[in-house]
Amino acid sequence: MRRWFGNGLVQAFLVVVSLVWVTPLAGLFLSSMRTTQENSASGWWTALTSPGQLSFDNYSTLLGNAGITQAFWNTVLISVPTTTLVVVIAALAGYAFAWLEFPGRDWLFLLVVALLVVPVQVGLLPVAQLFGQLGLFGTIPGVVLFHVAYGLPFAIFLLRNYFAEIPREMLEAARMDGGSEWRIFTRLVLPVGRPAIASLAIFQFLWVWNDMLVALLFADSSSQPLTVELQSQIRQFGSNMDVLAPGAFLSLIVPVVVFFAFQRHFVQGVMAGSVK
Repeated sequence: MRRWFGNGLVQAFLVVVSLVWVTPLAGLFLSSMRTTQENSASGWWTALTSPGQLSFDNYSTLLGNAGITQAFWNTVLISVPTTTLVVVIAALAGYAFAWLEFPGRDWLFLLVVALLVVPVQVGLLPVAQLFGQLGLFGTIPGVVLFHVAYGLPFAIFLLRNYFAEIPREMLEAARMDGGSEWRIFTRLVLPVGRPAIASLAIFQFLWVWNDMLVALLFADSSSQPLTVELQSQIRQFGSNMDVLAPGAFLSLIVPVVVFFAFQRHFVQGVMAGSVK
């Protein structure tokens, strides 16, 4: 495109695409700072010419809502441990599948790959019955365990393939220097695999943070995350944008901050292997 149209036209196209993506976010933010009556009477874009409509009263009311704040912290308590467990277990398993020799390694990895095609809906009812017998149904640990179990196949597959691209000579040199497998893993493999690990952490965090299906089934009123709490706030007759808009923006801004915090590593992970 640069060769055919020049840099100016390509940059203009990218600006248009960016505006298309940013416009809904801007509309949500402006709607979250307007009253219900103003949102019902006119569109959010009128706030651009009448900034007096905007205030943080909705956010003050939202943060004073005990259900919303509890759901927000529940979401944190679900997303952070799930992401940490998936990354740690997948990194250990990926290194083992890539560089350790043990009986049945290839068959076990084939089983992990086969689990990628199992839809999450298949395991909802059997796991719910199992969690009920174990006393985990309706608890945060139960939701975390479910997300970890279904997040591990893809995570192991991703990290194993990334770790397998590490030159064998690097690992052999580390072993010749007397390095143990654990030392090689922590001092060599993890730093080299940081782009892939960061990409996996971002994807896993976003999947769990935005999940509502699993939380609807496995979480009760004391452990439900923000997505379920916002869904329960929808009124049957009437608009409650004063709750939904700021709550949705609060739910959205955290993943955006996480993405930009790890953006450099994420781009490196996406581009890994594209050039030699």
